[in-house]
Amino acid sequence: MDDIVIAGISGRLPESNNLEEFWENLINGVDMVTEDDRRWTPGLYGLPKRNGKLKDISHFDAAFFGVHPKQANTMDPQLRLMLEIAYESIVDGGLNPAALRGSKTGVYIGVSGSEAGEAFSRDPEELLGYSMTGCQRAMLANRLSYFFDFSGPSTAIDTACSSSLLALENAFHGIRQGHCDAALVGGVNLLLKPNTSVQFMKLGMLSPEGTCKSFDASGNGYCRSEAAVAVLLTKRSMAKRVYATVLNAGNNTDGYKEQGVTFPSGEMQQRLVRSLYQAANITPEQVEYVEAHGTGTKVGDPQEVNGIVSVFCDSRSEPLLIGSTKSNMGHPEPASGLSALAKVVLSLERGVWAPNLHYNSANADIPALSDGRVQVVDRPIPIRGGIVGINSFGFGGSNVHVILRPAEKSTDTAAPPRTLPRVLQACGRTEEAVKALLQKGKEHAADENFLSLLNEVSGAPTSSMPFRGYTLIGSQSDVSEVQQGQAAPRPIWYICSVGKYDHYL
Repeated sequence: MDDIVIAGISGRLPESNNLEEFWENLINGVDMVTEDDRRWTPGLYGLPKRNGKLKDISHFDAAFFGVHPKQANTMDPQLRLMLEIAYESIVDGGLNPAALRGSKTGVYIGVSGSEAGEAFSRDPEELLGYSMTGCQRAMLANRLSYFFDFSGPSTAIDTACSSSLLALENAFHGIRQGHCDAALVGGVNLLLKPNTSVQFMKLGMLSPEGTCKSFDASGNGYCRSEAAVAVLLTKRSMAKRVYATVLNAGNNTDGYKEQGVTFPSGEMQQRLVRSLYQAANITPEQVEYVEAHGTGTKVGDPQEVNGIVSVFCDSRSEPLLIGSTKSNMGHPEPASGLSALAKVVLSLERGVWAPNLHYNSANADIPALSDGRVQVVDRPIPIRGGIVGINSFGFGGSNVHVILRPAEKSTDTAAPPRTLPRVLQACGRTEEAVKALLQKGKEHAADENFLSLLNEVSGAPTSSMPFRGYTLIGSQSDVSEVQQGQAAPRPIWYICSVGKYDHYL
């Protein structure tokens, strides 16, 4: 059976316009949770003053995505973001989105609500109808399938905080069972008005300081956050690049609990995780790192980590490494699973585990933190290459776990030097974008795989990418040119001549 791999990824995270910025913030220990009035006045209604916010949600290239301005103005910013990062994740995989048109590609999006939809439909006399197609949760998947012309399953999934990792689990099994050949998987969450935060605060779930102190003794709730992440999942035989292999994925639900519907069940989490590793024939000792749900709540952290310990730590010679990206950026709820995946993928690419923040003293209700069976990654730690697990749990009891195997590093350390210059092509919406791509190619002139990926995605139609450019890699002279192409295809001219003067043509 062909392996299923993570072949492309893109995202917007708090204080991070792209995954490069996200990694710099992670590895440098930047707290991406901030106090400012980008969404509402800090402290409004007694809310925590800090939360995680995207830098910019106001811009959208409607023409590129075939959206009429009237529709764009009443389209949920969550959908606008998903269109952008979905496109980017395909290109990141070295694939031209146009080449996938008509393919049996699935779309699975984790999303829990549309605060924009509620705002747009407040006054019935001002309704235009466009907010229905722009804000319905189904459209976060269906609009992507429509734009890319995908014919596979198209599903929006809501299990609260586990939504996006459940979307990945659904996509994994969809490919494995033949429902689709590849899949776009996404998760998105925006905090556009304070009402939802007020409700979580009334339920006692939020940290008064606005900090996820994962696994720490002072953990007293979680901090809400925004995120949008998209992942391209394909069979290995189709992939142009491989970030990691998905070995197994599954989900279950807590069922009835005397303590109430939002009380986590460590027993059911443990049962899920154990069954997945047994099915994949992976021993606990092979697992190097678990990216935990780790919200920093009094009840949730002990239930989760004590369950992890029961599965993985009976006969280990070295401590199991754990972490939670929520300590760095807050909890983006339905997008949290893919945000955690993004951190894991970036760490695997760089060969070092990004550190947790706000971990100072071990939670006394998690004995394994004190006796050394489990170690919180609170500083950059080199990766050994073992198996990785990712947890994601919904507050209604929906549990998801995914198992990843790191991509094998290429052994071709020294490719034979090129004797001839290589043409590098690029296309973009603007002249500046094309120049930036060509410059990036020059910076990575020795990376043949990267140059091949850039050339592969340079054939987008001029109607969507009107600027074209090229440069010569490995040339003594700085040969480079960028021009704006014709939006419509050039007409084909035929010249026919018969007679004694045809040699002049």
